[in-house]
Amino acid sequence: MAASDINIGLNAVIMAVTGGAPRVLTVHKGVLSEYAPTEIRPTALPFGPFEPNRHRTLELGLREWVKEQTGLSLGYVEQLYTFGDRNRDPRERADGSRVVSIGYLALVRENSPFRTKDAEWVNCYDFLPWEDWRKGRPPLLDQFIFPALEKWIMSEPVEQTQRAERASIAFATTDSRWDIERVLDRYELLYEAGLVVEANRDAVLKKNEVGVGRSFALDHRRMLATALARVRGKIKYRPLVFELLAPTFTLLKLQNVVEALSGVGLHKQNFRRLVTNNRLVEQTGNIDTKSRGRPAALFQFRRDAVRERSQPGVGLPVRQSP
Repeated sequence: MAASDINIGLNAVIMAVTGGAPRVLTVHKGVLSEYAPTEIRPTALPFGPFEPNRHRTLELGLREWVKEQTGLSLGYVEQLYTFGDRNRDPRERADGSRVVSIGYLALVRENSPFRTKDAEWVNCYDFLPWEDWRKGRPPLLDQFIFPALEKWIMSEPVEQTQRAERASIAFATTDSRWDIERVLDRYELLYEAGLVVEANRDAVLKKNEVGVGRSFALDHRRMLATALARVRGKIKYRPLVFELLAPTFTLLKLQNVVEALSGVGLHKQNFRRLVTNNRLVEQTGNIDTKSRGRPAALFQFRRDAVRERSQPGVGLPVRQSP
């Protein structure tokens, strides 16, 4: 196959919140790589090629591959981004075809079953540990990331100012405020600085063997960062979070899911005031008898809120600004 040929791939970032943690569904798929002459089984997102004769639409092709690889039938799906960087698949360097992947974001309810031994739910913050501020500033930032970024900034005198500004905006290293939506910016900066394993694998910085966070196959960690940024942005103005919840839920459960996705702790009373005063939820008249402690009222999403408000998001009343 000539190097000028282009193959279209389909990737799914499937997210759920279970046990108070945002999780992504992964598969352990065999991949032949120039780095390993035999088959290896890295952690990957569900993916497969788009086959025009087999798949009527891109989304139907994606759903079919996910069903085949995980046994999971997807509900909510939206197109995320097109990933087409040169050499994103290492086989391209060996005169293989260019692979352009169309990424999709899918949200499923907690404990959604899958039926294959190769599929596994993994905490998103295993891959992006610097994004979890729910218990305060991650020690990883001061212990490793900031010193390493400072070294990277100082290594190129001509680019020092530009690099310092990018680090300040992305990681709030100076007076900038931590922006929860800059997930992709932060990952891209760490990649460029050679601080993630994928950078070493792609020969961005060959001598640095230290990587922060768990790695993914190919550029799948970049896809996850893109998806998390999308979710964090949309929960502010779209009722996206309810796709991750059971039909009825407690307000504490709703808050835990929003905190898990946003990566920040929320002010309990202000959060409850927002969702109730804005009539995003309504009581069902039932109580939760399964959870520990005092029984809590069960709520459900008010679907009329979508028609009544132009931006029916939950809002993020942060407990303490990062």
